[in-house]
Amino acid sequence: MTTMIRARRAVVGDEERSCAVHVRDGRIVAIEEYDDAAPAGAREIVLADDEMLLPGLVDTHVHVNEPGRTEWEGFATATRAAAAGGVTTIVDMPLNSIPSTVDVEALEVKQKVAAEQVTVDVGFWGGAVPGNLAELEPLWDAGVYGFKCFLAYSGLDEYPPLDREQMVEAMRVIAGFGGLLIVHAEDGPTLDAQDPPAGPRYDDFLYSRPPVAESRAVAQVIDGARQTGCRVHILHLSDAGSLPLVAAAKAEGLPVTAETCPHYLSLFSEEILDGSTHFKCCPPIREARNREALWRGLADGTLDCIVSDHSPCLPELKKFVTGDFGEAWGGISSLQLGLPIVWSEARKRGHTLVDVVRWMAGRTADLVGLADRGAIAVGNSADLCVFAPDDAFVVFPERLHHRNAVTPYAERALAGVVRQTWLAGEPLTVTLGATDPAPRGALLSRKENR
Repeated sequence: MTTMIRARRAVVGDEERSCAVHVRDGRIVAIEEYDDAAPAGAREIVLADDEMLLPGLVDTHVHVNEPGRTEWEGFATATRAAAAGGVTTIVDMPLNSIPSTVDVEALEVKQKVAAEQVTVDVGFWGGAVPGNLAELEPLWDAGVYGFKCFLAYSGLDEYPPLDREQMVEAMRVIAGFGGLLIVHAEDGPTLDAQDPPAGPRYDDFLYSRPPVAESRAVAQVIDGARQTGCRVHILHLSDAGSLPLVAAAKAEGLPVTAETCPHYLSLFSEEILDGSTHFKCCPPIREARNREALWRGLADGTLDCIVSDHSPCLPELKKFVTGDFGEAWGGISSLQLGLPIVWSEARKRGHTLVDVVRWMAGRTADLVGLADRGAIAVGNSADLCVFAPDDAFVVFPERLHHRNAVTPYAERALAGVVRQTWLAGEPLTVTLGATDPAPRGALLSRKENR
């Protein structure tokens, strides 16, 4: 069916404008003036005056956990949460699932499980761990978007970290076929030298993962990129003190990019009560002044993009009874909430939805080479988000679509409501607690997208 979507406000390219978006066969075929005539027989959709049309968001950092830990999260629940949050494409991380995606066989297992379950489009990262150098190019040829490694203990014995020499060797291999290495940049030896966290004091947990652990790891990654020419991406940067390192690497012309997350841009350590393990994540949420410096890093382009790092678990693994930060699982679930969280904070600092779309759709799509999404543009997949930026809501965990109702944003008021999400030119219907009888998401390959 041919569809014409009319919006008084839309983010098109680097501007906000009124327009009529003409969609056919799942693609945007024209962007016209708001009052232009619709093609004969077209379905017409007119957005309300308080609604904006945005491209569907692209979240390149999501832990789905299926198979193996589906009780933590799964493809059905994660992709429904994505759709409810205006996210039309996710890229799944290689760990927390069993098996980890460190060879082609494991990738095929994950793809088989995901097929027929996904409400939005899903791509996959591969993993770089000790001993799997020979698996990297076959995984690349099988369509993963790059490879994730840790430089410190991941929290899972089945996904060990690389040391500095192993990381550089992986970079050499990945550079040889033009791939991408994405890095959890905390330095293992630095963390090992700290007193381990134990008990309910958030400050003890925060001090156990000091900023220098990030800056040392970031420096190692940049040096490796300098040695090998490998394209590298710093994951979930929380330490604003590392920003000058990233800025200098970019000025040098090195192929280095970096991301941060909604929790680092909205939360701050001074407000976290002892025992509030909802807030535990690695690297940790730092001070308010650090948060403001991260916003400046986004504004000046040092930080490229914002992703959720959606990392759910069973409620009991958060150790709410004891509030022990040493024992609690580290991870924050925010896939459904990322857009309103970021918008709530961005608008306070003078940023527009053009900026938010660039950080959460355009640049994330660019990171993984998804040239046909992340923007409202002719030829792109008609993946769209209808967003009411001046509406608001209160977060009630039981109303979220991810599998376990755990979030540090409980009972917070957020600005901006996602009223509709479109995938390939058709609206998605997401009902809380219900299974989509015919999910329409596609499994994506680096070589062959939708």
